[in-house]
Amino acid sequence: MANTFIKAEQVVGQMLGVLERELVLAGLVWRDAVPTFKGAKNDTVSLRVPAYTSARTRVLRGGQPIVVDDLDETKVDVVLDTHVYKAIGVSDEEMTLDIVDFGEQITAPAMSSVVRKVEDSVAAKLSLSTPAVDVILDEDDPYLGLVDARIALNNAGVPVSQRFLAVGSTVEAAILKSDRLSKFDQSGSDTALREATIGRIAGFTAVSAPGLDPDVAIASHKTAFVLALVAPVVPQGAAWGETRSYKGMSLRVLRDYDPTGSNGPVDRLLTDTFMGTGIVKDRGHIDSNGKFQPSENGTDPQLLVRAVKLSLHGS
Repeated sequence: MANTFIKAEQVVGQMLGVLERELVLAGLVWRDAVPTFKGAKNDTVSLRVPAYTSARTRVLRGGQPIVVDDLDETKVDVVLDTHVYKAIGVSDEEMTLDIVDFGEQITAPAMSSVVRKVEDSVAAKLSLSTPAVDVILDEDDPYLGLVDARIALNNAGVPVSQRFLAVGSTVEAAILKSDRLSKFDQSGSDTALREATIGRIAGFTAVSAPGLDPDVAIASHKTAFVLALVAPVVPQGAAWGETRSYKGMSLRVLRDYDPTGSNGPVDRLLTDTFMGTGIVKDRGHIDSNGKFQPSENGTDPQLLVRAVKLSLHGS
């Protein structure tokens, strides 16, 4: 199947804006936590989650013995299990008569498709996650639910810094239509994250995340979700190849020529990355007061308490 390129009698050297969904979530989750996968068994690395425990007290001069506890560290396995790629073949005819700028018309769209697929994978990880706390949002006054999510994270001992609120499109509409939440501080930066920023709400940096379920929002700390990206090695047999950072993601780009293709000679482009995602859980339980109590003996289950899922009422 041939590619479709726009041709005109006179080409004007000015790009029109391309409808491009903002990439947000991949820049919010934990990216620098994963060590090298080189030599890792089953392409898996384990992140060590430090023991989270409570201190004890005793009465001075009370003759009480010291109670010795065990520390309970947990781990998060991140598996590099997905090859995200885009391959495009361009015929001699297309290269000769149709292509004006290979980078603009071929390479950039290919790389953009890869990073969007990564963004979708992060969105799916967030949407399908099962936090220990769920909150129902009132469409007419979503702020009350956002406060509940903030308190849930506070009760879990989650740090206040580096919290974010990623919202689907319907939740975003409810927030923007709310009289209580009609005015937020805006940033003048032109980066993708800042362009997607709705504002500061209930202690969260709220961002629009089109890849999320429209009726869902995730209130989270940066360390709740992990994204690992590894650009494959450039093979020595490739005519040309390099590793590039595109929109903050590490990608490989290869280009070669196949003179014996089934549909004739083609100039081939491949851009790709290896990807893995993970969820950070802590061992413990939530008590009757809604507070997360870390495990003292390693028998409690592992819970996702660093994030809260919010859903619109009735969704």
